[in-house]
Amino acid sequence: MIAVGDKIAPRTFTNLDGASVPLPDPDHRIHLQFRRHAGCPICNTHLRSVTLRLDEIQAAGIREVVFFHSTAELLREFQEELPYDVIPDPDRQVYRDFGVEKSWRAIMTPKVLASVAKGFAQQSGKGTLGTATESHLGLPADFLIDTDGTVLAVKYGDHGADQWSVDELLALAKA
Repeated sequence: MIAVGDKIAPRTFTNLDGASVPLPDPDHRIHLQFRRHAGCPICNTHLRSVTLRLDEIQAAGIREVVFFHSTAELLREFQEELPYDVIPDPDRQVYRDFGVEKSWRAIMTPKVLASVAKGFAQQSGKGTLGTATESHLGLPADFLIDTDGTVLAVKYGDHGADQWSVDELLALAKA
């Protein structure tokens, strides 16, 4: 697992548009999010809240980078319109590198069931519980990474709806 104070070795990823995404980013702190699968109604509800407040996040000097354990093809169906970097990791290699796990806890809590219902309603039933290559058992994780690669804050989710809110992210950015 990654801890506060750890240094992330420099790497470059490719987003859905084919653009390079450096980690760390020398110009911005990165809010690195590990979400579940492309059609995850919980993730999509959460990312909608991030998108609505993206101006505030960017004003705080933060770049949003979101990983999904889905193929680029599936992500384009659900996530192509997001206004930040979305990166496919269908083999979950980067998830493993960052210690982001899968667990039955991801779906077996009342809060998760309520979040799934809310997400499906907001997406007009378009969400999915995963495909043969995806898992609904993925746990979320959030990292705030400084421009030099130092991890400033970490949250490993205890269940599928356990991630930083935008308010929490902005408070961490000020700390």
